[in-house]
Amino acid sequence: MTIEKIQRTPTADSSLHIIQVNPRLDQRWVTLLNTLPEGLIYHHPIWLEVLEEAYGYRPLHLACEDASGQLVGILPLYHAQGLLSGHNISSLPRTPVAGPLASNDQALALLAGAAIEHVRTISGARFQLKMLTNNLDGLVDGLVSAPWRETYLLELPERPELLRFGNSRNHAQIKRAVNKAAKQGIQISLAETQHELQDWYQLYLDTMRWVVVPPRPLRFFKIAWERLQPHGLMRLLLAKRYEAGKSRTIAGLLLLMAGQTVFYAFSGWARADQELRPNDALHWRAIHDAYAEGFRYYDFGEVSKRTPGLAEFKSKWGTERKWLYRYYYPAPRETEINMLDARGSLSQLTHATWQRLPLKTTALLGDLAHRIF
Repeated sequence: MTIEKIQRTPTADSSLHIIQVNPRLDQRWVTLLNTLPEGLIYHHPIWLEVLEEAYGYRPLHLACEDASGQLVGILPLYHAQGLLSGHNISSLPRTPVAGPLASNDQALALLAGAAIEHVRTISGARFQLKMLTNNLDGLVDGLVSAPWRETYLLELPERPELLRFGNSRNHAQIKRAVNKAAKQGIQISLAETQHELQDWYQLYLDTMRWVVVPPRPLRFFKIAWERLQPHGLMRLLLAKRYEAGKSRTIAGLLLLMAGQTVFYAFSGWARADQELRPNDALHWRAIHDAYAEGFRYYDFGEVSKRTPGLAEFKSKWGTERKWLYRYYYPAPRETEINMLDARGSLSQLTHATWQRLPLKTTALLGDLAHRIF
């Protein structure tokens, strides 16, 4: 992984200054978020509320204000204390991307610089930004960047007849998979109750056990459902198989959306039913829904180097591979970056051991892992 540091000087504007705000109470935060095309669900005040309630993080939310009292930049931040990772200030913990949003380079620099000044007052604290781009390069002294993982982004077309996935071969294969799922009695529907969410969570636990990733605790999903779902910022799509007048859920996608982008955030599926291709049917529906509702992008999410099969699945939809970046202060050593970015994996455990654990045990260990790191 290469660390990059490039110098760049933004145009000075002495009328800008940094303030601390409460995004839930200051309507200017949402107003700016809705005007910037880079705004994501992960910048939304309700997502921030979910993180606080689920994990107990202490906020340090910064904004850049101009002379007229308008916000021209925002930076959501949380203090996170891990037993092994120490004191971190991050945008954002338990979130794939976030980072500062601003209408100009100077506001970006002021926001990141103010965060670093705060970090310097805390002995041993570290600062990390998780971003879709590396547009902070060279704006702030001491802040360094490194490419993290590739994400797979599908840009949605302006006209419905152009909504095709990958090349003609891939599109035909996906369409056959969707038709196969329908012929096998699989129907796609929106989850409407928390009971459906809890049923899906068992599939999610089993999937995370199989791919050897610490699962999020159920309380996180319950809080997200209660806070985000009523505002149209989250939905759970379920694939149910109907046989002999009965139905059972065999797969589900949890989607987060705001601004111009829908994120494929979490999934769970029954491995015994994968030949029925429910995941193809789920994404087919999710992408068409995103297009119909006016979103510009469908983000399939990042892929680690140890999951080439997942990369292949996301590529076949005609996605564009884009790097995600991490910014650090102070500059970490290469080994420290590898440790920081391996927090979500369980490489220290053998796959065979983890995959034999009871689901309740993986849930408990996953909750513990999210507290330690």
